[in-house]
Amino acid sequence: MDISVENNLTLHNVRKVSDHFEGIHRVDEISHLDHRRISRRTMTGTKTPEVDPAFRTISKSSTAFIIWRVENFKLVPVPKDQYGLFYEGDSYIVYAASEYGKYIVPGMKSTEKKGRLEMHIHFWLGATTSQDESAVAAYKTVELDDHLGGICTQHREVQGQESTRFLAYFSSGIRTLKGGVQSALNHVISQFEPRLFRVKGRRYPVIRQMPAIKWEHMNKGDVFIIDTKDVVFIWIGRSANNMEKLQAIKVATQLKDEHNAVSIVFVDDGKEEKLLESERMLLGVYLDLSASARASLREATDDDGKVETKERSALKLYKCSDEDGTYKVVEVKTGPLLQTDLNTNDSFIIDNGANGIWVWIGRHASAKERVEAMRNAHGFIMKKNYPSYTHISRVVEGGEPTEFKALFLSWKEKEIITNINNINKMPAVKAKVVTMQDATTLHESPRLAAESQLVDDGSGTTTVWRVVQSELELVPKPCHGTFYAGDCYLVKYSYFARGQERHILYYWLGLHSSVTEQTALALHTVAQDDALGGAAVQVRVVQSKEPPHFLAIFHGKMVVMSGDHRDWYPDNLLIQVRGNQAHNTRATQVVLKASSLNSNDVFVLRNGSSCYVWCGKGSTGDEREMAKKIAGSLTKTEFSVVYEGQEKTDFWTAIGGKESYADSKRLAETENTIPARLFHCSNATGVFKVEEMVNFTQVDLVPDDVMLLDTWDAIFLWIGQHANREEKKQSITLAFNYLRTDPAGRDPDTPILQIKQGFEPPNFTGFFGVWDPDLWNEYKPFAEQRKELESQKPVLQVELKITNGVQDFEEYEKFPIDVLKEKDPEKLPLNVDATRKELHLSRDDFSSTFGMSFEHFNSLPKWRQDNLKKKVGVF
Repeated sequence: MDISVENNLTLHNVRKVSDHFEGIHRVDEISHLDHRRISRRTMTGTKTPEVDPAFRTISKSSTAFIIWRVENFKLVPVPKDQYGLFYEGDSYIVYAASEYGKYIVPGMKSTEKKGRLEMHIHFWLGATTSQDESAVAAYKTVELDDHLGGICTQHREVQGQESTRFLAYFSSGIRTLKGGVQSALNHVISQFEPRLFRVKGRRYPVIRQMPAIKWEHMNKGDVFIIDTKDVVFIWIGRSANNMEKLQAIKVATQLKDEHNAVSIVFVDDGKEEKLLESERMLLGVYLDLSASARASLREATDDDGKVETKERSALKLYKCSDEDGTYKVVEVKTGPLLQTDLNTNDSFIIDNGANGIWVWIGRHASAKERVEAMRNAHGFIMKKNYPSYTHISRVVEGGEPTEFKALFLSWKEKEIITNINNINKMPAVKAKVVTMQDATTLHESPRLAAESQLVDDGSGTTTVWRVVQSELELVPKPCHGTFYAGDCYLVKYSYFARGQERHILYYWLGLHSSVTEQTALALHTVAQDDALGGAAVQVRVVQSKEPPHFLAIFHGKMVVMSGDHRDWYPDNLLIQVRGNQAHNTRATQVVLKASSLNSNDVFVLRNGSSCYVWCGKGSTGDEREMAKKIAGSLTKTEFSVVYEGQEKTDFWTAIGGKESYADSKRLAETENTIPARLFHCSNATGVFKVEEMVNFTQVDLVPDDVMLLDTWDAIFLWIGQHANREEKKQSITLAFNYLRTDPAGRDPDTPILQIKQGFEPPNFTGFFGVWDPDLWNEYKPFAEQRKELESQKPVLQVELKITNGVQDFEEYEKFPIDVLKEKDPEKLPLNVDATRKELHLSRDDFSSTFGMSFEHFNSLPKWRQDNLKKKVGVF
């Protein structure tokens, strides 16, 4: 084949695939793409395409979370410590495979599953990514989907308008930086430049680096962070919401820790001149504080500069079919949709306006129907003048995610697809089984270790200390695995790999531990690392967020008790157990009442010498087996297994009497059709808006807000203690608006229940898994957190220049560095200023001594200059 013909075929296929996805970039302008770097067999549509090396190890039957970045037309894995960091000049692919109906996040172990998986592929396009890179991301998404059998849900994500599902993968939010892959590779810390970040989003914040530190890139509706490396400023727009303010504190604290900044300074919109003189002087270096400059400050806007007006709209269903020989797109209906409106022999488009376009592919749809449906979905964006960033997602029959099923008035699961190969005639790929392995195996196979997130099988040596009055107290071996929510622990795990002893230091923070204990633990962790020669791996672990290996070293018997170690084990207690393997099982003490039970879980009840394992109807056999292990560690006698609905009088007596508990039919189902969904509701911008909290837990109930729990059969309104008066007053109206604007066409008479924080009934708490009634005892709203940080803030000693400039430096008499290192001022040459010895160095000597020019040194704060002078011996 002539090379020019080969390139034309390749370009044709790039265009063909990219046309399905690209709503922003013109794919017909990518003729300059270096096609020689693209696999011909991948792009020419052969029946057995060569799989990209990046995809070869992915199993169709294993959960996984992987991110790749497009670099020089190839996919390069993103290091796990950079997950959540995106460059706006690049394109990325994110692959997330979990058990059906569940979620996976970075750090979760990859495990082999017998049942079907829910697989999502997101390709993320940065605001300034090249046309070539976006095209590669688009067709590589298709290639990955084909490799996995063509049943993945595909999503196009545009910077600044990411879907809730995408953002929910990153619990600390995503951070988008200027530049692209070259910027990332060439970034040098010593060349730090001050940056402006915008913090946007409530539960899942997006931290975006703005083009420059200027008023024109700021607005009154958001919170901005000015990171000067030495001081981190939090600038608060007058109409910013409380959640964004709280998120800004977290981000600012993280930035402060990253480069050891001196202080965090809060700046209120319009009150810049009321800062302390030193703070105002430093802020003025980076931002023009004059009234005329501030006049350009805008109201709350989105990335396109338009005031936020996004609302939910009526659905429209379109059928894409070529059954009569001619391909047609026909509108089927408007309004509430039924599952029966879909036909397995066709493809359909669901138009949800600016909230997104869904393409549903019937299992027996023709190849043309599958392809053309996606092309037409992109046509909707242009023909209906929807924003260019409108989400487009493709789902295949049998693999519909929760967000899709929620668009229908009813949804019943059909038979599980057991033969994936029949869908797209793809060859089967033998799955690789990921099991618990010893250290040698995992260290000889780093890829397997990365996929499983296990260092070894947990059979190494474990030492546990507890922080008591700021000192470490050794925990006896029989008590290993028992943790208290009010304490902090240091766990040293030692194992051998390749003939060398290695160490991991886990420092575990209880949710109710004190700041004093947490600070002491951090210091002890550093000291232990130093004692080990600085070769240990340090891992920060927060209660309920333990990584798989941490759980594995306690062999599935980790229990978190209420209170602190002084409470010890009570004779009577109730333990809630969640998990089905040693590396994912967590057991937590809950209130000893029947109302704490939950049909979806397993519980261990100990009452004196009696012990019971209570199995909810929605629990699985593996979950019950893990609970039996916990029970065996809590009692030396036999325990009784009790199944929900078959309890005898002795059980109810032991638990304190029979009470109502979370026993909803939805909880009792082992595989829920449409799980309960949690939303944050707000009308702060004058437009009713709902933001979904994906994969929610009790932590997602924020006391500053009104939250809405939709269990389909009922609507729960949770009123946070610190919610504003107007939202409390209008909460019922919010629920009515939610039902009214639900595109599925909900019954307006659906029951609405109002619940106040601290008075939650079991039919509400049961949807949150483990429920901690003391979780908010130490909750601090934004105003309180700000007050605490400001009370700890040191007084800034800002000296922007220590001389009158370069001219002064040139006028000082010069001496060799050895002369200037003299400590006794009396022994220095007569003309040397003992307080400014560095000014007496020649330019060459200054550069070689300090590793920077005088101008750079002169721009640093005085405290940093003093530290540098101490380091080189001229202080």
